[in-house]
Amino acid sequence: MGEELTGMRILMVDDHPLLREGIAAVIAAQDDMSIVAEASSGPEAIDMFRKCRPDITLMDLQMPGMNGEEAIRNIVSEFPKARIIVLTNYSGDAQVIRAMKMGASAYLLKNMLRADLLDTIRKVHEGKHYLPSEVAGIIAAHMMDDALSGREMDVLRLVAQGCSNKEVGNRMHISEETAKSHVSSILSKLGARDRTQAVVIAARRGIIDILNGAP
Repeated sequence: MGEELTGMRILMVDDHPLLREGIAAVIAAQDDMSIVAEASSGPEAIDMFRKCRPDITLMDLQMPGMNGEEAIRNIVSEFPKARIIVLTNYSGDAQVIRAMKMGASAYLLKNMLRADLLDTIRKVHEGKHYLPSEVAGIIAAHMMDDALSGREMDVLRLVAQGCSNKEVGNRMHISEETAKSHVSSILSKLGARDRTQAVVIAARRGIIDILNGAP
């Protein structure tokens, strides 16, 4: 690559090579942007950002080890002006809000890439923030919901691990009755009929990550 790259300099972060190749091909056809580096993990993304100082970073959220949320937090804490676009398959309202609070400028679902990616890159490069109407609608649908307390989040994580009320109580050093009360409150706030549905709803909304034990 002897020729100098011009226009918007983009870092692509995703653990799936085929997706990176597909996005790189789309961007390569544009006159005003180019891929300057790729990464397949959170730590690699941080390292490549430090080395390349890209104008725009395209960041997947679900990656083994350090996920995209943690990578965003680390990059933005070191480079507050970083412009990061989240690319993910996950549309949970809690996950969207966390990513934006951590410093992401835009949030795109991967099924939207063909229609929205290039326009979103240009908007973010201009300093704008962007949420597609589908994603904004998901957030709006839960805007009036009561948030789970920190203690309820701890209980929910244990419930997701299959713990009974007694086991939750033992592990959190509270009574079984108190654990049961927390579970009842969680079911009510999530609109779930039972513990299993509560975990499913929480995972779908991104309140908990049952794959990585987060947030």
